[in-house]
This record gives sequence, C-alpha cells and structure tokens, in this order.
Amino acid sequence: MPADDGRGGAAAGGRDGSPAAVSLDLIPARLLRPRVRKVALATFAIGFLVGILVYLIAPLWVAVLVGVLVAGPPTIGAFVATHRHLRIEGTVVTVSGMFRSRSVDLRQLAGVELLVRVGRVSQAILRVNDGHHGLVTVPLALYAGEGGRELDVLALRTLANALAASELAPAAAISSVLVEQLRAEARGAGLGERPLYRAISLARDAGRVPQTTLTDHEVALLVD
Repeated sequence: MPADDGRGGAAAGGRDGSPAAVSLDLIPARLLRPRVRKVALATFAIGFLVGILVYLIAPLWVAVLVGVLVAGPPTIGAFVATHRHLRIEGTVVTVSGMFRSRSVDLRQLAGVELLVRVGRVSQAILRVNDGHHGLVTVPLALYAGEGGRELDVLALRTLANALAASELAPAAAISSVLVEQLRAEARGAGLGERPLYRAISLARDAGRVPQTTLTDHEVALLVD
C-alpha cells in the first residue's frame, strides 16, 4: 500500500525495508511560512524607519548598523523556525535545522521527561536524551483557551511505540500517556479528558508556572 499523507494512516516502509520517516512537526513549515513573511516585512520596515531616524543625528554607518540590529534578529529567528524539522524513523528521533541535526534513539535513552509550559499558549513537550550529546525536545500539543493543536494520530502512535521499546520505566509511562491520548482522540473526547491537556491543567492548578517537569507520579495520574 502507498504511504498516506502523514495525518493518521499507515506509512509504508522504505524500499530497503527500513521504516519510513514520520514527521513530528506540530506545526508544519507550510503553515508557518506566511506568518514568517509578514514578520520579515514588518521587522524590515521597523528597522528601516529606525535607521532613518538615527541617520538624522548620526553617521550613515551607525544608522545602517542600528537598522540591522533592530530588524535582523527577529527576521533570522522567524526564518530559522521554518527550517527546523522533527521526524522519527523506527525508534530514532531527529531534529534538523539549517546547519546541523541531532538524533536520539529511544531504545537507548538515558533520560525522558514530560515538560509543561503554562501561559497564554500552553504546551506539553517531550524531552529525551541519550546521555551523550543527543538532546531532543518534541512539542506534543499546544493549547490556547478552549482550542489547540495536537500531534496527529500517526505521529503519536509511532512515538508511543518507540518509547515502549525503551527499558526506562518513565518512557513506558509516557508511552501509556500517548496511547491514552490516542484513545481520547479516537472517541472525540473533550479537552478535559485528554491526557496532554490534563497535564497543562495539573501544572496550572499546582501553581507550577511558567514551566515544570512532571514527576513520575503525576505522569501516572494522567492515565488514571
């Protein structure tokens, strides 16, 4: 069978029998690019105006430098964001950017954590490391008010299976959370019944903001 579009169906393996890569991008780059263009144009305009104002009282090179300093970082940051991609192949999670990439094999984990960031836009994040130089964070869901965005079914299922292959007990626990999340999505459960949203609520109710790492006990509570 051919691979599906990556939004929940089964993906075909590679021609050599290896598992196909599955995207773990919570927000695809194609959705970010229009906003990035707006950010780039807005920051360029602001930098240009600031440069003109500075030029009225300072040499040209100073005005150019100030304009670049004002417009440069936001534009570069927005551009880099569209070139950061996460994927999983089998049990290997890879984050790739413009200049380098890092990979972590979930079968050989040294540490795994479920992070929660609470704010106007709240996030549930998986952080894994191999004890060497591999450290990868995978955004699992983000929520704003009564809405949000969660990793699609195929990504969650692949990630849950890969975590279950680890010998670490916390990895198995987080795998169970993702499986329960899949079940909640399958039955169309409300946000309050979804483990990843409950993780946000747990941290907010405990006053552990803006960021916290859930304990093993708290992770277990998400599937009770």
